[in-house]
Amino acid sequence: MKQLNSITQIVAVLDFETTGLSPSLGDRATEVAVILLRGGEIIDRYQSLMNAGRRIPSDVVALTGITNDMIASAPPVSKVMREVAAFVGRHPVVAHNAGFDQRFWQAELGLLGVSAEHSFACTMLASRRIYPEAPSHRLSTLAEMLRLPTSGRAHRAMVDAEMACHLWCRLQYDIAQAYGLERIDHALMARLQKTSKAKVAAFLRGLGPDRV
Repeated sequence: MKQLNSITQIVAVLDFETTGLSPSLGDRATEVAVILLRGGEIIDRYQSLMNAGRRIPSDVVALTGITNDMIASAPPVSKVMREVAAFVGRHPVVAHNAGFDQRFWQAELGLLGVSAEHSFACTMLASRRIYPEAPSHRLSTLAEMLRLPTSGRAHRAMVDAEMACHLWCRLQYDIAQAYGLERIDHALMARLQKTSKAKVAAFLRGLGPDRV
């Protein structure tokens, strides 16, 4: 992965697969993957299917390849979510289309009474600002456009988390190269995604090369 050697911050790159689009509609998580990333290097990873007792619709099975039989033999969601919460710890979180993953993160941990107050940064929102010319900002489209490494089937949690890792590192690298910045941390990326597209260049130029 492209990396900035000055960055030692650990981020947790997260991806969920689910039964549907929203926990408010009764949808539940079926798979989770988290990669701990530091300075462009993967230092640890966690992945598990989970059984929340919710049937997966046939169209979602076709999309993800995760079947109801697979979920039936998976560990209970309570066990998996407690494990993944401990794995993430207090690290800031990165996800592609982070609003989706954050909703499930908070919903599943909320059912267990476990704190889910993590800061999320979104590679999709960031990529809309840094790569406005992209034909779309879907993860697979960006991976193809930027020639990022890919492996396995999209819409499986670990495969998507790995692609999001590569995209996160590429975003950091391209911003650093374009604006002469030495440190592109999670807090900066979270600010970037809230900056209007018209003001992105001015925002990044205003940080200056000596930001620490």
